[in-house]
Amino acid sequence: MIRVMPKESKPNHHAHSHVHEHTHGLVPESVKRSRAGVKAVVVTWAILAVTSAAQALVFAFSGSLALLADLIHNGGDALTAIPLGIAFALHSRRAERLSGLAVVAVIFISACVVAYEAVLRLVHPAAPGHLLILALAGVIGFVGNWAASLIRSKAGSKLDSPALAADGAHARIDAFVSLAVVASAIAVAMGAPIIDPLIGLGMTVVILKITRDSWRTVHAHHGHEED
Repeated sequence: MIRVMPKESKPNHHAHSHVHEHTHGLVPESVKRSRAGVKAVVVTWAILAVTSAAQALVFAFSGSLALLADLIHNGGDALTAIPLGIAFALHSRRAERLSGLAVVAVIFISACVVAYEAVLRLVHPAAPGHLLILALAGVIGFVGNWAASLIRSKAGSKLDSPALAADGAHARIDAFVSLAVVASAIAVAMGAPIIDPLIGLGMTVVILKITRDSWRTVHAHHGHEED
């Protein structure tokens, strides 16, 4: 009985080359996530930095406490983008969580600063000036914060980042808080300058609520932390 030996199958060099070529073209998901996170952080940092610079210039002329509160918000948001961007660059979930805690800390500190300045202004009343540009600064704050909130919230949801989500929620509420600057300008124009520090105190309550909500958001994701 003649036994027929099966032919050896030759390696398909073309197929191997094809797979090898495409494997080198793949970008790891962690790298994609890092790039997307850094991009969202950098873009929103630029938006809030420009917003803060514009409001700081107006504050120098007007002296509005309501505007100071909004300025502290926006400046704090811009600064928290730095550790958040580093966290994404390091591809570290733990670093993201720590940056989220930094966000919460900055929000709380800003609340304390605004509360102190508001009480000081109530004890030593002083009406803000340049009301037209003061109102315009409030509108600028609204637009800047709203744009930042959309970008950060979308990126936070897509990348499953609690730090970005917390920052997005913060910026969204800040957008409406900025409108209080417009209300302050109107109140002062109508002869009620005391409204300006009262709005500052009202903002303090809002900021404290943001602090609590942001803490819950970051803390809730502690169990899912992965490096």
